[in-house]
Amino acid sequence: MKPRTFYPYLIEAKYESLRMLRSPSFAVPFLLIPVMVYLLMGVVFFGPALRHDPKAAMNVFAGLTVFGMMGPGMFGFGVAVAIEREQGFLKLRRALPAPRAGYFVAKMCMAMLFNAIIIVTMIAAALWAAHLSLSFIPIVSLAAISISGALPFCAMGLFIGVLVTGSAAPGFVNLVYLPMMWLSGLVIPLPKSLQAAAPVWPAYHLLQLSLGALGQPAAGAAWMHAAVLAGLTLVLTAVAVRRLAQVG
Repeated sequence: MKPRTFYPYLIEAKYESLRMLRSPSFAVPFLLIPVMVYLLMGVVFFGPALRHDPKAAMNVFAGLTVFGMMGPGMFGFGVAVAIEREQGFLKLRRALPAPRAGYFVAKMCMAMLFNAIIIVTMIAAALWAAHLSLSFIPIVSLAAISISGALPFCAMGLFIGVLVTGSAAPGFVNLVYLPMMWLSGLVIPLPKSLQAAAPVWPAYHLLQLSLGALGQPAAGAAWMHAAVLAGLTLVLTAVAVRRLAQVG
């Protein structure tokens, strides 16, 4: 395949990323909140206790890293797609000389770029502020898992974005985002009565992969968690694209 085949996708991904980076209401919360929460919890409030419990320190770091990975994909797709679909932008694109998949590829690249920025700030905070002992291979493994981990949340956001109106999209995304944050065990350990329900949430599976990358005990096999995330991404994306083709 010729390099120029990819050029439209690269251009669209570039300008979608620049557009969202230049939007303070989107960029500031998603880029700053994860590392700020980690600094508060992992350094200011519980830093002395976590320094004497390396396992707990790694769990807090992994959980808040996954928390940071959720937002760009879910809101970048869920809210933006709903608004642009309602405004007729997706119908307009059909008449433009641009690849149909370019719109979705651009938003996925944007979410992955945001996740890359977030994971860099989280790792920097863990090394120099929380003084976690992280070697090169775990850092690279965690970064790869976190950046690719944007895709399931993009699929979830896209699924929501094609079902609801632009004004309702933020509420519906939060109805999934907030329970998932708490019920996946990212922030606080779950009571035994809720632990069985945690695997329902994709954030739980991403958390287990992240813990494994950091050399920490993880529930279940890595391939199983990866298969769940990949399957969820494919199914939700296929259903969302089918609905878009039917109703626009």
